[in-house]
Amino acid sequence: MEQKETKEKAILVGGQTQEDDDLRFQYSMDELESLTETAQGEVVATLVQKRERLHPATYIGKGKVEELRVLVEELEVELVIFNDELSPSQKRNLAAEVDARIIDRTQLILDIFAQRARSKEGKLQVELAQLQYILPRLAGQGIALSRLGGGIGTRGPGETKLESDRRHIRRRIDDIKSQLSVIVQHRERYRERRKKNKAFQIAIVGYTNAGKSTLFNRLSEAESYEENQLFATLDPMTRKLILPSGFLSLITDTVGFIQDLPTSLIAAFRSTLEEVKEADLILHVVDMSNPDYFHHEKTVNKLLKDLEVKDIPQLTVYNKRDVQHSDFVPTAETPTVFISAFDPEDRKDLKVKLEKVVTEMMKAYDVKVPSTEGKLLSQLKNETILRELSFDEDTQLYRCKGFSLPESQIAGQLEKFNV
Repeated sequence: MEQKETKEKAILVGGQTQEDDDLRFQYSMDELESLTETAQGEVVATLVQKRERLHPATYIGKGKVEELRVLVEELEVELVIFNDELSPSQKRNLAAEVDARIIDRTQLILDIFAQRARSKEGKLQVELAQLQYILPRLAGQGIALSRLGGGIGTRGPGETKLESDRRHIRRRIDDIKSQLSVIVQHRERYRERRKKNKAFQIAIVGYTNAGKSTLFNRLSEAESYEENQLFATLDPMTRKLILPSGFLSLITDTVGFIQDLPTSLIAAFRSTLEEVKEADLILHVVDMSNPDYFHHEKTVNKLLKDLEVKDIPQLTVYNKRDVQHSDFVPTAETPTVFISAFDPEDRKDLKVKLEKVVTEMMKAYDVKVPSTEGKLLSQLKNETILRELSFDEDTQLYRCKGFSLPESQIAGQLEKFNV
């Protein structure tokens, strides 16, 4: 008989300081709840405290810790999730006071990543981030990590067999880093090949759950994992995308961004995000049905800035038009388009807009090509945006007008046929 997976009961704890305005704090608590549900947890209670600053020893004040302890006993909860990254000492002090497993936002995100990673690279990156998280938290814990049970915050490749021996962890970290560097070299070679063939590259970025994979699948007819959950995609996936004129480009789906994403995670998923750095054009997908869309947009733009990709042209795609939030006002400083990823007409409009943006990055050409140059003519259809094609019987020449990328091989080939 198939056993139904039981959800783990959890209490969420948030500390609001003077810098956090009420609305922002509420959104981040809502997001923590979504993250918990994505990790197969069930939120049974939420505990919030406003303080001038977070308590250095226990994150929340003594009275609240006592309240939490009682709540854990009453509701028979095994898991407490804190909305910030806890310091090693805060975690130890809380564990001594409260009879439940204490995890923080970072661990929760790592747990989701552990469930989502499909490729060898993804799994290695998750393990690396988990080990780097665990290492400073080992001192004085007095727990052999090999005895960790199942459940949220404890899953993931390799971590159940970890010894609490730092040397062992450091060795494993070095080992993973060397394996990852080999994978990164492979990826770089593959990328170089794509560059040499000068395929035009588009990267989809956006806040987690903005609809990137849905759009990616509909545009490229691919099989990327798509779910109404946070972090549904972890491993980058590249597919062909043909624009209305026949121009062939490559489109890559990337991991969703999130506010307060720990730096260790950004480092761990560098290779996924490297795809963004190599792109010729970035499609920034924003969920216009989310009340917090403006901050989501800002978070992604800040992360793009951190990745030093500010010079790559961007097209902002406001998605989920059919369920647009009542307070929505577009704020992007880049070209924009409003769509529902499920609507075929909207996707057509997006491709037209995409082609317009791509054309603006190109140079116009006007050439006469002999009919014997069959290969070049077919290249013009795929590798440039061909606007006019006519054949002159008398001269046996094709008159071709269109746009090509300045650095592409084909631009060089066309020079000898200029009108």
